[in-house]
Amino acid sequence: MVSPRILLAALLPLTLAGCGNGDDISRTFGLTRESPDEFQVTTRAPLSMPPDYTLRPPRPGAARPQEQSPRQGAEAALAPQSVLSGNEGGVASPGQQALLSASGPSAPADIRQKVDADAALAQTSRSFGDEVMFWRTPPDKSVVVDPQKESQRLRENAALGNNPTAGDTPIIQRKKETFWDSVF
Repeated sequence: MVSPRILLAALLPLTLAGCGNGDDISRTFGLTRESPDEFQVTTRAPLSMPPDYTLRPPRPGAARPQEQSPRQGAEAALAPQSVLSGNEGGVASPGQQALLSASGPSAPADIRQKVDADAALAQTSRSFGDEVMFWRTPPDKSVVVDPQKESQRLRENAALGNNPTAGDTPIIQRKKETFWDSVF
């Protein structure tokens, strides 16, 4: 027969595990898998054989030269053009200049207008269903600057010696929509 003390010692961990929720119990007994947090995982540069075997081995604890710091990794992710340029000040290297000259002539100055015009031509007409469901054109939410008041504000700032950005920019207020405007 089993002693009551041994039985109590065996059931005590199960009783204590029952005090938590179900996830804690399964995690305690190793029944769930925990995936790593993808934002906390860092990549390590692959190991490679040196081209010259006479190199000295690295010092223990020294930073790996081929590995990026977290700051450099973030900069590479947010602004890849700055990492790819490899130089400061925006001046192209002779190799970059040669590549650009070999790539052909530069784009015309009005390329954006041409692309927009081509896109407008390629846009298909609306179907009958679209006309019925979306019969109203959406209201224009853009802000229009009042040119006379803005010119006056700039002249006043120049006369007073203030910064041109000082003061509020005057805008044209659109008329408020009534209930019937929203219905029809």
